[in-house]
Amino acid sequence: MKSNLVLLEFLFFPGLLFTAVAGLLTSWVDRKVTALVQMRVGPPLLQPFHDIRKLFIKETCVPEGGAIGLFLLAPLLGLAAVTLASMILWRTLLDVEATFVGDLIVLIYLLVMPALSVMLGSFASRNPLASLGGSREVKLMIAYELPLVLAILVPVIHANSIRLGDLVTANAPVFNLSGVLALLVCIACMQAKLTIVPFDMPEAETELSGGALIEYSGPPLAMFKLTRAMMLFTMPVLLVVLFFGGLVSGPGWLPAVIGFLLWFVLVALTIVLRNTTPRVRIDQAVRFFWGPVSLVALLAAVLAWLGW
Repeated sequence: MKSNLVLLEFLFFPGLLFTAVAGLLTSWVDRKVTALVQMRVGPPLLQPFHDIRKLFIKETCVPEGGAIGLFLLAPLLGLAAVTLASMILWRTLLDVEATFVGDLIVLIYLLVMPALSVMLGSFASRNPLASLGGSREVKLMIAYELPLVLAILVPVIHANSIRLGDLVTANAPVFNLSGVLALLVCIACMQAKLTIVPFDMPEAETELSGGALIEYSGPPLAMFKLTRAMMLFTMPVLLVVLFFGGLVSGPGWLPAVIGFLLWFVLVALTIVLRNTTPRVRIDQAVRFFWGPVSLVALLAAVLAWLGW
């Protein structure tokens, strides 16, 4: 009975179906705001759903000479990982007692998997442009994961726990100097983790014609796009849990409203950065994350250790 309940949660709420719908609605917000910035009307509300449905009914083309099994398995890996990550986050928000010790570590690992799935799929296609995009994805992930983990240490130090339930019920770290610095670092790393401008080098259309996903079509491409949309929804939720936990926990409608507003502000900030900054080179991105961003993250961790 318990295994059936977990399966239903994974498939429906707070798992795949819920996160997919929320992610596609978030991608619509992204496209709508981008259109308004560019003085266009933008797509209708259901356009992202139509785009995914259209891809699911198209033919899947497999590159000749590629590792077919790995090529088709890669998008499933990323989709399952982001679904599990969203499930852990929402179970925490709905019931802080439903979490377990070390779930934050599991969550960090799960959120790495979508990038790994892009790498595996690009290399499995054996397309030179896809392999170049995959190599850029590798370098970008190695660059932003270090400062991201250092920044996540700040709420862990403040709550003295690696359990998400404790992080949600603890005082919001953003009211401390270390929390503000760590949040800024996480916003920069989130932009890279979502591989959107200015860190969209793995799929740069003007350079690589789609890059890592150039060989994908049909349902596998739909799963990659759905994973990206779900990540756009899930990553701001993670930042809200980590840095504003004390504001969004507790009964009643007010914490839920505050949480939604904070989530929307983070999504809007991501969209604004996407539309106001140019793409950087991969070497510039690595220097940026391993240089000033890592130093700020390390400073935030030290300040948190000192109680600031």
